[in-house]
Amino acid sequence: MPLLEADKLTKNYGGGKPAVNELSMKIPEGRCTALLGPNGAGKTTTLRMLAGLLAPTSGSIAFKAREGVDIRESVGYLPQYPAFPNWMSGKEFLTYAGRLAYQSKRVAAERARELLERVGLAEAAGRRIGGYSGGMKQRLGIAQAIVHRPQLLMLDEPVSALDPIGRREVMSLLAELKKETTILFSTHVLHDAEAVCDDVIIIREGRLALAGELRAVMRAHSRPVITLQLAEGHEAWLLQLAGRPYVRHIDVKPNEARIAVDDLEAARTALLREIVEADVPVVRLEAGSATLEDLFMEAVRS
Repeated sequence: MPLLEADKLTKNYGGGKPAVNELSMKIPEGRCTALLGPNGAGKTTTLRMLAGLLAPTSGSIAFKAREGVDIRESVGYLPQYPAFPNWMSGKEFLTYAGRLAYQSKRVAAERARELLERVGLAEAAGRRIGGYSGGMKQRLGIAQAIVHRPQLLMLDEPVSALDPIGRREVMSLLAELKKETTILFSTHVLHDAEAVCDDVIIIREGRLALAGELRAVMRAHSRPVITLQLAEGHEAWLLQLAGRPYVRHIDVKPNEARIAVDDLEAARTALLREIVEADVPVVRLEAGSATLEDLFMEAVRS
């Protein structure tokens, strides 16, 4: 049995389409799973239902926990925009969180000291949270979410509001934590998901689009891709490639295109011939396999 399993999970806020629509998914124990999807796909609503913070309209959630134990005792949850009492110090806040989890004063204080060191905030333990940076607050939030040693840690977009340094700090911390607890996190930063997670779940409009072990999913859906970058002012030429028989799909950005093809050699030969005939200035041309971003875009389009 997986650590957590949702069956036909649905949340309807009334009127319009459900935010989550008959979503079935499994979270394997001892692994890190990334929940992916475009804005409005239902990621936050899904996480809140799985954490026991929001009642589903229908469907069920099965959690592998001790019999008779509230699911929330076994789950750590960090929302996308955590709020903190800025007048408290980091140590005071974590001690308070420990006491809310029914820890004794001594245990809560020791756990706070341990976690502040673990997340790299030992030197800032006595400082008011209002003076913390965004990355420091996010690491403090993760410490709060694991203060009671949960079986499952869930994080909603943990790096979306951080600068590159803060994002690297948080992702390094998650890479450490996945060794000792099950993690489920939502993200828009696909590179981070690819670097840290073992499994992926992609949802679109509240429904499951794709799920599985990351490497297996990538192998099953891997397709050759050509990346072509031209000098400025040639976007129109890139757009007209969409009608070529060797093009399966094309994503065009200003002066750059990622072209999904079926036969890499035939496509590269035909494309090079067109480039020479049109005399367009090439900055970069690379041939490779689909990335998680390519897979994500295909899943949410279909």
